[in-house]
Amino acid sequence: MKLKFHYIILIALTVMAVSCKKDTLEAPKSKLTGRLVYNGQAINVEQNRVPIELYQKGFGLVGDINGTAAQDGSYSFLLFDGNYQLIIPNNQGPFRWNQTGNSRDTLNVTVNGDQTLDLEVTPFYLITNAQYSANGRAISATFGIDQIITDANARDIESVTLFVNKTQFVSGRDNLKSASVAGSAITNPASVTLTTDALDPIVGNQNYVFARVGLKIANVEDLIFSPLQKVTIGN
Repeated sequence: MKLKFHYIILIALTVMAVSCKKDTLEAPKSKLTGRLVYNGQAINVEQNRVPIELYQKGFGLVGDINGTAAQDGSYSFLLFDGNYQLIIPNNQGPFRWNQTGNSRDTLNVTVNGDQTLDLEVTPFYLITNAQYSANGRAISATFGIDQIITDANARDIESVTLFVNKTQFVSGRDNLKSASVAGSAITNPASVTLTTDALDPIVGNQNYVFARVGLKIANVEDLIFSPLQKVTIGN
């Protein structure tokens, strides 16, 4: 009886030790950061709309860690050191990435301390040399459009839109005013101009807005954008 009691105590102490060790497990502290880039140029997208996923095999299971790109194309993960597989899921993003045909392959990533990993993508189009101006409270943008993918994977332009917002988050979901043109109506891609209607007064008499141009590609959900620009407006 006394021997059985000692066994019970030993098992209880073992369980407590394992439990305490689990409770004091260190949090992940290695930072993996980077950007979506094309020839070193950041690819601008809609905030938190383009997913980036990491997978790590362990204990017979495959666990996924989900993240998204910020609107400037940057991303960040806090991870344990180890070996991971990274993927931008199929049909996500206004670009092609690490793929054969329509299927994307995973990218092997070894994390050992903080590191930077830019993800080289090939966009269907780029917005170039965007210039913004204000005429009173109306905002204009003049820009060019470069088609990057011209082979069998090329896509048409569905539309191009100038978005304006009072904060730095600017997209089809976050805007005060917008102005659009259909892709079929663009006669000179090297020089396109869009102008919004006059902005209503902004709370706090804010005398500036943020603007960027978004291009919608046919049969692609995500838009590609020009870099964000602050524009001073009149009264």
